[in-house]
Amino acid sequence: MNTLMIQGTTSDAGKSTLVTALCRWLARRGVRVVPFKPQNMALNAAVTADGGEIGRAQAVQAAAAGLAPHTDMNPVLLKPNTDIGAQVIIHGHAIGNMNAVDYHAYKPQAMQAVLQSHRRLVEAYQVVLVEGAGSPAEINLRQGDIANMGFAEAVDCPVILIADIDRGGVFAHLVGTLELLSPSEQARVAGFVINRFRGDIALLQPGLDWLEQRTGKPVLGVLPYLQQLHLEAEDAIDLRQSIGVDPLLRVVVLGLPRISNHTDFDPLRWHPQVDLQFVRPGQPLPAADLIILPGSKNSRADLQFLRDQQWDTAIFRHLRYGGKVLGICGGFQMLGLRIDDPQGLEGPPGSLAGLELLELETRLRADKELSHSEGVLAWDDARVRGYQIHAGSSSGAALARPLIHLADGQTDGALSIDGQVAGTYLHGLFETQQACAALLRWAGLDSADTLDLAALREADMERLADQVMACLDTDKLLQLCGLTN
Repeated sequence: MNTLMIQGTTSDAGKSTLVTALCRWLARRGVRVVPFKPQNMALNAAVTADGGEIGRAQAVQAAAAGLAPHTDMNPVLLKPNTDIGAQVIIHGHAIGNMNAVDYHAYKPQAMQAVLQSHRRLVEAYQVVLVEGAGSPAEINLRQGDIANMGFAEAVDCPVILIADIDRGGVFAHLVGTLELLSPSEQARVAGFVINRFRGDIALLQPGLDWLEQRTGKPVLGVLPYLQQLHLEAEDAIDLRQSIGVDPLLRVVVLGLPRISNHTDFDPLRWHPQVDLQFVRPGQPLPAADLIILPGSKNSRADLQFLRDQQWDTAIFRHLRYGGKVLGICGGFQMLGLRIDDPQGLEGPPGSLAGLELLELETRLRADKELSHSEGVLAWDDARVRGYQIHAGSSSGAALARPLIHLADGQTDGALSIDGQVAGTYLHGLFETQQACAALLRWAGLDSADTLDLAALREADMERLADQVMACLDTDKLLQLCGLTN
C-alpha cells in the first residue's frame, strides 16, 4: 500500500502541517509523493493547473512536494455560503448548492469522485499522503463518511492519529478518539503523533509510556511548538497580530461571516512595517490608514452584515478623513452601486444596493471565473500576479479607470477618480513584492520595505522536514508509506 492517511483528534490538530512536512521530507529523499484530501470544507481556495479549484492547504502541500496543484488532490470541496448549506465543488467545478441533508444523500456519488481521483494518484505517484477532516470520532457523521475512516476503510490504508498537546487533554483526545472507533478502524491506526509540545520531553515520557501501554499503539514522535510558521491557513482566520518592529501603516480587514481567501493578507500580517487587524463582529472599526473589504462567499449577505455592524458609516467617515479603501473580489462588488443575484446563487433571488463608492454594478452568474492572471498596476507599473475565483461580472463607468492592466490586454478592477477607493477581482495581489510595496505606498507608507513571503514559506517547509527527521520515527514512516520491505 502506498497510501498513508493523517487524521486528527480535533480540527486544527496539525493534520495539514504534518502532511506538508511529510511531503517535503519525502520529496527531499527523491520520492514522488502527492498530497490528497478527499473532502475539504474551506473558503480558502486555490486555482489549479487544470483550471479548477481546491482547498488552499492542498496547494501548499503540493508546493511542498514540488508539484503544481491539481483538482485530483482535493476532489470534493465544500464552500459554506450559509450556516446550513454550502456550494459543492466536484473535481474542481461547482455542481450547485446543497444543504446538509441533501449533501448527506449525495455522499455516495461524492465518494465515487474521491475514489476516482485517488486511483489516478496511486497510479502516478509512489506515495499518496492523505489528510483527513475534523475528527474521525464525530459519531453523528460516521454513516457515509468519505473524509476520514470511511475513506481509509474503502482504500484499506493505515492511519496516523495526531493531537495538539497545546490545547490540553492530549491523552484524553487520543484515547477517547480511539475508543469511539469501530474495531476495524482501531486496527488501522498505526500510531500517534503529538503536536505543539513545549518544554522538557522527559516530563512527557511517563505519559507516552502509559499511552502506548493503554492502547497498544506506538507514539511515532512528538513535534515541538514551532513559532512563526509562514504557511497559509486551511480555513480559520489566523488572528495573530504580527506587528513589526516599526509598524508605520495600520490596516484593518473586515472579518465578514463568509470571508474567503483571507490568506490574501498573509504578506501584510508578516510585513515589518504593517499593523494588520481583523475586526470581528460586534467590534467598531479602529483607526486605520487602509480598510480592506475581503472576498466573500456570499457577497449580498456579508454586505448586509457590514451595514448591520454599522461598518459602512465608519468606512464613509474614514474616507472623509482621507483614508484609503480596497475591495477584493466580493469586497470589490460591495463597493459598487448594486449586486444582483437573479438566480439565487448565494441565497434568495434579489438585489442589494452597494456602498456606491465605485460606479459599477455586479450580476452574479452560475459560471465561475477560475484563472491565473498577471499584469501591472495602472498607476505604478508595478508587476502584480494572482488568481481569480468569482461568480459575478461587473460593468460600469468605474471600469474605465482600471486598477490593473493584465498581460492579455484586458483590465481588472477600478480606481476612483480621487484615488481613495480601489477594487479588484485578483486574489493574491500582495504576494508580488513590487505590487505589495506600491499598494502600501498608495495606502500611505512613504517608503515600503519588501517582504519575500515565498522565500519564508519555502524555508518553513524545510524547517518542517527537518523536524520530521529529528522528532519522528522515520523508519516506521517509510514502512507505512510502503517504501521498505
